[in-house]
Amino acid sequence: MILPIVAYGAQILRKVSASIDASYPSLPKLLEDMWETMYSSNGVGLAAPQINKDIRLFVIDSAQIFESLEPHEIGKYPDAPGVKKVMINAKIVNLAGEVWSYNEGCLSIPNIREDVSRHEIVTLEYQDENFKTHTETFNGITARVILHEYDHIEGKLFIDYLKPLRKKLLQGKLNDISKGKARIDYKMIFIK
Repeated sequence: MILPIVAYGAQILRKVSASIDASYPSLPKLLEDMWETMYSSNGVGLAAPQINKDIRLFVIDSAQIFESLEPHEIGKYPDAPGVKKVMINAKIVNLAGEVWSYNEGCLSIPNIREDVSRHEIVTLEYQDENFKTHTETFNGITARVILHEYDHIEGKLFIDYLKPLRKKLLQGKLNDISKGKARIDYKMIFIK
């Protein structure tokens, strides 16, 4: 089932999410719905707060990014061809590498894309959909997608990385999004 995406302005997008365990109700169905929602919205990641659930859960599929690149562009990124993963109760173990800028967008903040600087390497401890614990290091675009989604479970948004003047210039568009005045081609909900 395709779920509505929570729009900018909702308080849940600013909350630190709670950890879950294997007793979390209907997790397989929730994951199935999250994948379907992410793909139908043309996203490469989706965090539980974006579907109005304040839990430490997100899904990513960075392979989609590589599918849209020209062959000569793919070689620029060491993480090609990308990964598809469920990440539960994620914790950053380490950030490393160069800080680099890349143009990001967010399903909860439609029609706004901005350059955001992030570390190129992240080591993450997380649990998969079977609650098996992993510690893995990711780099390049995959690390960026993970860091973007990780921010969601920490109550942060990509616009928080913008310089104050840039954010001020976007405030009118952000206000419109929070009021439901945004043109979108996927289901959204506008809540406070």
